[in-house]
Amino acid sequence: MTTPNASRVTITQCDPNELRTLFLFEKLTDDQLAKLCHEGHVEIIEPGQVFREGDPADCLYVLIEGTVVLSRKVGEDDVEISRTSQRGVYAGAFQSYLGNRVPQVYPNSLRITEPSRFYVLGADCFGQVIKEWFPMAMHLLEGLFFGGQRTREAVGQRERLLALGSLTAGLTHELNNPAAAAVRATASLRERVSGMRGKLRMMAAGKFERASLESIIDLQTRAVEKVAKAPKLSPLEASDAEDELSDWLDDHGIRDGWQLAPTFVQAGLDAEWLNEVRDTVGDDMLEPALRWLNYTVETEMLMNEIEDATNRVSTLVGAAKQYSQLDRAPFQVVDVHDLLDSTLMMMSAKIGKGVKVVKDYDRSLPPVPAYPAELNQVWTNLIDNAVAAMGGTGTLTIRTARDDGSVLVEVGDTGPGIPDGVRERIFEPFFTTKPVGEGTGLGLDIAWRIVVNKHHGDLRVESKLGDTRFQVRLPIEQAQPEQQPQEA
Repeated sequence: MTTPNASRVTITQCDPNELRTLFLFEKLTDDQLAKLCHEGHVEIIEPGQVFREGDPADCLYVLIEGTVVLSRKVGEDDVEISRTSQRGVYAGAFQSYLGNRVPQVYPNSLRITEPSRFYVLGADCFGQVIKEWFPMAMHLLEGLFFGGQRTREAVGQRERLLALGSLTAGLTHELNNPAAAAVRATASLRERVSGMRGKLRMMAAGKFERASLESIIDLQTRAVEKVAKAPKLSPLEASDAEDELSDWLDDHGIRDGWQLAPTFVQAGLDAEWLNEVRDTVGDDMLEPALRWLNYTVETEMLMNEIEDATNRVSTLVGAAKQYSQLDRAPFQVVDVHDLLDSTLMMMSAKIGKGVKVVKDYDRSLPPVPAYPAELNQVWTNLIDNAVAAMGGTGTLTIRTARDDGSVLVEVGDTGPGIPDGVRERIFEPFFTTKPVGEGTGLGLDIAWRIVVNKHHGDLRVESKLGDTRFQVRLPIEQAQPEQQPQEA
């Protein structure tokens, strides 16, 4: 049985009549109280630590008189969760009745601030008397504990599946656009290549000297180069340039020149370049040469479109791969900016065009040891909440910075803010302000457990009208991945 340092502890006899004054034992029979006094004892403990979170839980402590302080580990800090002098409050191995179905470790730390008296009972004996004296209550407690645990797991899984379904729908939409563009461009490209062959046949039937053909091929090469360097024109500038080229083509007898002009303008070709073509091929072969060059330019632009579309698909697949971390080790050193970018890309359809995304990144930040797939779930939950709070219209700001020994990731929105009465409860399991059916109330609870419990970091919120910021702090240095407590 684990007890505080022996020099700090005085063990005395247990008085059944005194036990009866504690609310835990007031309904017990004389025989039951006698058994408790026989199996347990009273300890007078001097100020200091009684037990620490995570140590094997082998005693139940019931306060008779004194003051106790309970605390939980958050990162490297012990955070006080309760301080009381109420007689009868208990701590320690109060889940021993569950046996080895749960890890039998102290769920928190206990210290005392003044000399205090406790009734102390061994965990094995406490579990036994619960089973023998209160079989119905024990079954109810078991059902409540494991039922609640299963409910949290099931709803947590549903939360992840809902997020995955939403992201999958968005990714499918994002992939469909470039894929459809590539299909359309490929069909158009096939038509243009067929047209090029026809115009090439017409040119070959003409009377061209070798030098003239070489000049035309040179014009073709330079036209392709101009496509890559074509300037971006405003709609008004493009319209004026098309009118100028249409007039030139009409003046030189080119049929339906207005159909060729937009392609030449988009490729960055002007009237001066058309004059070079005329000087090279002459008036007789000007039209077939221009139409052949038009097909060349269109072909190049279509190939660029296909390249852009396939690059977009490749980028989206890469983002999905980064987001899911399927081919990566669960625990690794990562750049949080890569995770944030992949999450933003995966959520782009859900974020929508009404939300302006601002990235305020500190690129000098070092990588952090983390579980990246789970951090992506945190970013997903925070960004999804921010977009929902803004009603699809506003500014989403993702900021990173260094904060002492941590990396700070801040997700901000310009929504209406979180009311004071709600702010204290937002990290509670199953608490949600969304309409029935739209939220499980586990998104922020899951985020909290991932950041605080698994990464030993910190998650907090600052909110006022038009400015809500969820702040995640992750330690830059962490020696080993989290070790799960082993069952007794």
